[in-house]
Amino acid sequence: MWPLWRLVSLLALSQALPFEQRGFWDFTLDDGPFMMNDEEASGADTSGVLDPDSVTPTYSAMCPFGCHCHLRVVQCSDLGLKSVPKEISPDTTLLDLQNNDISELRKDDFKGLQHLYQQRRTDFIVASALVLVNNKISKIHEKAFSPLRKLQKLYISKNHLVEIPPNLPSSLVELRIHDNRIRKVPKGVFSGLRNMNCIEMGGNPLENSGFEPGAFDGLKLNYLRISEAKLTGIPKDLPETLNELHLDHNKIQAIELEDLLRYSKLYRLGLGHNQIRMIENGSLSFLPTLRELHLDNNKLARVPSGLPDLKLLQVVYLHSNNITKVGVNDFCPMGFGVKRAYYNGISLFNNPVPYWEVQPATFRCVTDRLAIQFGNYKK
Repeated sequence: MWPLWRLVSLLALSQALPFEQRGFWDFTLDDGPFMMNDEEASGADTSGVLDPDSVTPTYSAMCPFGCHCHLRVVQCSDLGLKSVPKEISPDTTLLDLQNNDISELRKDDFKGLQHLYQQRRTDFIVASALVLVNNKISKIHEKAFSPLRKLQKLYISKNHLVEIPPNLPSSLVELRIHDNRIRKVPKGVFSGLRNMNCIEMGGNPLENSGFEPGAFDGLKLNYLRISEAKLTGIPKDLPETLNELHLDHNKIQAIELEDLLRYSKLYRLGLGHNQIRMIENGSLSFLPTLRELHLDNNKLARVPSGLPDLKLLQVVYLHSNNITKVGVNDFCPMGFGVKRAYYNGISLFNNPVPYWEVQPATFRCVTDRLAIQFGNYKK
């Protein structure tokens, strides 16, 4: 449980993810801080932002029993609640209901919260958020979220959902719905969500067949994570706008030529902890802007071809594979000055490579020898 002062202070933070990816949580963590996008951090005017001088009514005296309310943040976590509490102030900017026993979201649970909005203050901006993490929610009325017309962040992970909630607010920017029981992503479920740029849906029993054709139509995502699922290949027709794609901890066995064809804007690709034995020649050539590639804990027998042609690649994780040989041109281009960004991280440890046989020139485009991790192979 986040203490109230911590929730408020975290809302004021703005920090950059690697490679200038901002505006969403780093979902490698179960519980990360709230982050703001670049416009919020700069204090620029954005649509949906209310001028505090124009907000005449205040409801600071309203606070549900047992909850903590301060600066329009209503914290009702860890109270054993069975349902959404009443008497929530209409000017609430963040409603925290995590770690309770709520099993259902009803039609009128959020009635009166039409003004759940992005609140500008003199020193920071608080984006409207609804936190329902770690409850027992299995049923959501089709109009439960209808009053929340300016909701930007919905965190409903670690519940018992078997489907993505219908009629999500069109204002949503982030959806965190991992660790549920979702098996299907139907076409149209994200219809109208033109502002969405980040979805975390890992930890669901999703197979490749669970994605209907056109399931992601209309989305312009920057970030998508479908880790810890049951994927055997890279899903088809994901948004071509993606900068980050995380498919770690699945059952992917191979990367074929056409799998990455449409993702030319990727900065970071996570494919660690799969069963990948083969990456078809030329597959990586479709990723000209790639900075970071995770292929650790797979079954690769050699370094993937095409790495020297990725001029911006800086980090490659290849540890815990079956690589037995590293060639002098596996990582660096032959021509001088071809690579625009030198490597600052190459991990090859826990591979059966006789590292004393690797030529020093192999890492001629690495910033520092300490950036290379070798050895420690265990049979």
